[in-house]
Amino acid sequence: MLCVLLSLYLRNTAWKWESKLWSILSMFYKRIEENSTRPSEDLGSQFTEIFIKQPENVTLLLSLLEEFDFHVRWPGVRLLTSLLKQLGPPVQQIVLVSPMGVSRLMDLLADSREIIRNDGVLLLQALTRSNGAIQKIVAFENAFERLLDIITEEGNSDGGIVVEDCLILLQNLLKNNNSNQNFFKEGSYIQRMKPWFEVGDENSGWSAQKVTNLHLMLQLVRVLVSPTNPPGATSSCQKAMFQCGLLQQLCTILMATGIPADILTETINTVSEVIRGCQVNQDYFASVNAPSNPPRPAIVVLLMSMVNERQPFVLRCAVLYCFQCFLYKNQKGQGEIVATLLPSTIDATGNSVSAGQLLCGGLFSTDSLSNWCAAVALAHALQGNATQKEQLLRVQLATSIGNPPVSLLQQCTNILSQGSKIQTRVGLLMLLCTWLSNCPIAVTHFLHNSANVPFLTGQIAENLGEEEQLVQGLCALLLGISIYFNDNSLENYMKEKLKQLIEKRIGKENFIEKLGFISKHELYSRASQKPQPNFPSPEYMIFDHEFTKLVKELEGVITKAIYKSSEEDKKEEEVKKTLEQHDNIVTHYKNMIREQDLQLEELKQQVSTLRCQNEQLQTAVTQQASQIQQHKDQYNLLKVQLGKDYHHQGSHSDGAQVNGIQPEEISRLREEIEELKSHQGLLQSQLAEKDSLIENLKSSQVSALNEQASAAASPRDSEQVIELKQELSTLKSQLNSQSLEITRLQAENHELLQRAEALAKSVPVQGESENVIAAKTTDVEGRLSALLQETKELKNEIKALSEEKTAVKKQLDSSNSTIAILQTEKDKLDAEVTDSKKEQDDLLVLLADQDQKILSLKSKLKDLGHPVEEEDESGDQEDDDDEMDDGDKDQDI
Repeated sequence: MLCVLLSLYLRNTAWKWESKLWSILSMFYKRIEENSTRPSEDLGSQFTEIFIKQPENVTLLLSLLEEFDFHVRWPGVRLLTSLLKQLGPPVQQIVLVSPMGVSRLMDLLADSREIIRNDGVLLLQALTRSNGAIQKIVAFENAFERLLDIITEEGNSDGGIVVEDCLILLQNLLKNNNSNQNFFKEGSYIQRMKPWFEVGDENSGWSAQKVTNLHLMLQLVRVLVSPTNPPGATSSCQKAMFQCGLLQQLCTILMATGIPADILTETINTVSEVIRGCQVNQDYFASVNAPSNPPRPAIVVLLMSMVNERQPFVLRCAVLYCFQCFLYKNQKGQGEIVATLLPSTIDATGNSVSAGQLLCGGLFSTDSLSNWCAAVALAHALQGNATQKEQLLRVQLATSIGNPPVSLLQQCTNILSQGSKIQTRVGLLMLLCTWLSNCPIAVTHFLHNSANVPFLTGQIAENLGEEEQLVQGLCALLLGISIYFNDNSLENYMKEKLKQLIEKRIGKENFIEKLGFISKHELYSRASQKPQPNFPSPEYMIFDHEFTKLVKELEGVITKAIYKSSEEDKKEEEVKKTLEQHDNIVTHYKNMIREQDLQLEELKQQVSTLRCQNEQLQTAVTQQASQIQQHKDQYNLLKVQLGKDYHHQGSHSDGAQVNGIQPEEISRLREEIEELKSHQGLLQSQLAEKDSLIENLKSSQVSALNEQASAAASPRDSEQVIELKQELSTLKSQLNSQSLEITRLQAENHELLQRAEALAKSVPVQGESENVIAAKTTDVEGRLSALLQETKELKNEIKALSEEKTAVKKQLDSSNSTIAILQTEKDKLDAEVTDSKKEQDDLLVLLADQDQKILSLKSKLKDLGHPVEEEDESGDQEDDDDEMDDGDKDQDI
């Protein structure tokens, strides 16, 4: 009834009744959540099934999510999330076919209200679970960008539950989705993951939420580089992680202190898959050192944890997986590990522990788990590498004092025959099977010990319990490898004799049955699924993933080899020899083709080099030709400037050369050369004199300019004159005002005198009046005298200023006349400099002509076979050649 009510209300509701809609949506959501907790009744699933019977209900609910009102949007998000939890696939299908259904849900991540945004993340988690189509749509709706922004805003690994929800959603989008993984890599989102792992070397601050967040972040990295992904996608992600520094950051966490155990284990697993099969990453991991004194390689530190029985089981499994991934398709790394076991590389001082020593120590320790891990790790150092299998035969071990050393191969078989734990024997048998496969030399060394074959046949022939059946199967596999890869170099243990031994002591059917125990074991199929050794407890640690591949490869061929007759073996040997010969021929021709390709490349490089040199030489020839043409033009110009006299002399000399020159002529020419040399020296001395004259003129010109600069100070004098004039006018105005004051006082004095005389005539003057008048008169006379004195002083100052003004005017006139004289002298000096330059140019031209003449005469003397002293002469050899050619032409004429 509630579902029907909600459906009707969703179809007919008016948007002004948001509060009623809120109530109904909330009530329906609560009813589904309450009933989902009662699995016996399963009412939540029933309500959901009734609600989605009509897909329009879900479509209307999606349209409600576009409403921004909180009381509509938030309960709608929660209701849709609950529907997806109850019946995910049907609801996902309805959302997928709804127009813009996923896009509407993506808008929730951009909501400014955190509660809606966070519930939107939970909704998208339920929506994208196990649905590749919706995962692709969500990814292309810019989900990666928005989720990474939220993680950054919340504080990366230090964030809260929101970061955890975003990481789970990212895993849903990327796990087993190659398209989204490629989009994530191409969008440069891997680079944004590096700050997640900047946790530092901390001993505190690891909250439970931080551990959870970092664990999910590491799992997200593993999703991108999982061995189950396509090889190309995994390789590109591995390279991107190395280039952006993510691998380096993970190695920093790996070698840091204070890291929680589960985070350290997951980090080791993550680093393992980041370097697996990637040569660049493997080389970098080999160079990582632990922060110890002295520094130790990270591989050695990890192996120490693997062979230490006190370490947690999951950590030891993670280290083994890391070592396997380091050696996967890494022949260089395999060689480095095996080299640490060889006598020439072992440290005699014992100051440092190598990886090989740790593996040997684990191989022969009392802990069966260490035996198994060391055997599997050493087997991976030999996987698919025949060279290292042969090198490992050189390893010698000192078992006890006084006894001679034994080989590693012999020691493994000795421990195997001592009847140790099943886990130890299984590990050693897997190591021996890997070692002997595809290596006839190792098979020969194994068969050379006469006790090995009887031990194997005895183990296979016995009727043991179920626990020993796996060991019997592995012994059968090892004996079958000894037959299949036997090169018949040992007469007592040839293929045919070994097969006869099996038929007599074991029986072919029984042998094949025991061989089949391996693939029928319950733990075999589990180990063959994933490369990572993931076991619930040490007891389940029996098979290695790479070994299961070897069993699958060899089981069939060994079965065929056991049933073959001697004639078939001979035919097969002949076929093998023919194939080997054919392969040798093909290899020979391949090598020839490779050498020819190398020679062809070298010849191509030589051709390209010669072409470049040819182009350079052609360019140089072109430049030289242009220079020769320029010299010719200059020579012709100089030849025209020399005049006819030089031409006649040249023609006469050429004629003499044609008709033969006598010794007198030669001496005369030498004298002429000496005269020309002396003339040249004279011209050079004149040129030096002219140069010195020019320098003197330049220095005098500089001094004149300095004097002119000093004379340029006269404008400052004129400014002083103007200031003096202003002061003079000021003094004149003061003098006029004082003159007016004097005139006024004189008039007042005269008026007082007249009044005094009038009073004296009209009234008898008393003593006091006379005293007053006398005082006033004295005062006026004093003021008058002071004014007169001041006027006199002002007149003296005016006179002094007038004299100073006259002197300044005289100085100004003198300066102007000096400037005019200096300007005239400067013009004269410029004219002299110009004339000197012209004379210098003429002298240079004359010197050039003399040099040409001297060189011409010298060349003529050389042609006649007379020795000529070599001197450093200026000039171009090509010009001389041109002059000689022109002289020859003139002579012919």
